[in-house]
Amino acid sequence: MATFALIHGAGDVGWYWHLVEPVLRRLGHDVVAPDLPCEDDTATLLDYAATVVEAVGERRDLVVVGQSYGGFTAPLVADRLPVDLVVYVAGMVPAPGEKPADWWENTGYRSAVEEQARRDGGLTGSDDPFVAFYHDVPSSLAGEALRRERSESDAAYSGPWPLDALPAVPTRFVACTEDRFFPVAFVRRVAAERLGVVPDEISAGHCVALSRPHDLGDLLDSYAQRPTSERRRARTAAG
Repeated sequence: MATFALIHGAGDVGWYWHLVEPVLRRLGHDVVAPDLPCEDDTATLLDYAATVVEAVGERRDLVVVGQSYGGFTAPLVADRLPVDLVVYVAGMVPAPGEKPADWWENTGYRSAVEEQARRDGGLTGSDDPFVAFYHDVPSSLAGEALRRERSESDAAYSGPWPLDALPAVPTRFVACTEDRFFPVAFVRRVAAERLGVVPDEISAGHCVALSRPHDLGDLLDSYAQRPTSERRRARTAAG
């Protein structure tokens, strides 16, 4: 079975994955879901990756999963460890040298949000987190998530993504069809342009690990069901 390294999004905590983790463990997998040092304003994306690498330790058969802004960290982990698979969940896919702060303009995010907002009456892109992020999350769980929010490191957000290319590792993308933060048409395009993949889709909002943890856990498990030897051959072929 696999070891899943689960990476949370911007200003979040490893708790974000607390409902997915038991699903994966019941299916026989190991899981790490560390808190990134995002409250340290001097922490860089490399520091984020180092935190994940430290949490993984000597574990192998790795599947690295990046939620949202965690997509900037996931491939950095894959550059440092023998990772079998990288999974972006409603993820931000970086380009070489790209600052996270510039990703929005570079990907055409704003126009995509405005287009979808015209269709849904302004739900997409709403300033209300209960509308944009947690509309399908139980209210008590959404409130707890908001209470756990943290600040985000300016050094990480404003610094360039440090690799010359995405690591040559097999990659999957999970899109959320009810996402009011990253419209599904937008992420389909980004996944195609930056990864050359067609996303798998879950009927959920942006915070799918809170709203559909079993669906997400089962999908992640399906990615790991290929025998370790096959995943390693795929990794070698990708390289």
